Amino acid sequence: MSASVALQKAIYDALVADAGVGALVGARIYDNVPKGVTFPYVSFGPTQEIIDDEECIDGEEHVFQIDVWDRSQARLSPTKRISGAVKAALHDAALTLPDPYALAFIRVTSTRTMRDPDGITGHGIVTVEARVEL
Repeated sequence: MSASVALQKAIYDALVADAGVGALVGARIYDNVPKGVTFPYVSFGPTQEIIDDEECIDGEEHVFQIDVWDRSQARLSPTKRISGAVKAALHDAALTLPDPYALAFIRVTSTRTMRDPDGITGHGIVTVEARVEL
């Protein structure tokens, strides 16, 4: 298992376990969004890994895009509420990774909300950065 896969699993587990996220999207958190999905939901977007070796510690910086999708009467406030719940669940969370990985930190560095071109879908982007020691 790679550090990125281990971190994604920990992020997924944290989102599924969080009562605030669950109250807004239930268990609809996807890596691969199924056809005919029910809104609202959360999905994993692009990720990036950056090698970040220190003097004595091998590590990687990971950037995850967590996407929020909602169709509540073309309003953005529900998308903002879900994005806020995702942020609350992940920012400075004490996630546990399997050996040989250790999480140094995880933080939400930005959130962005927009209306998709279809005019009815709210799209939130939550950017999460983490450092994993190998």
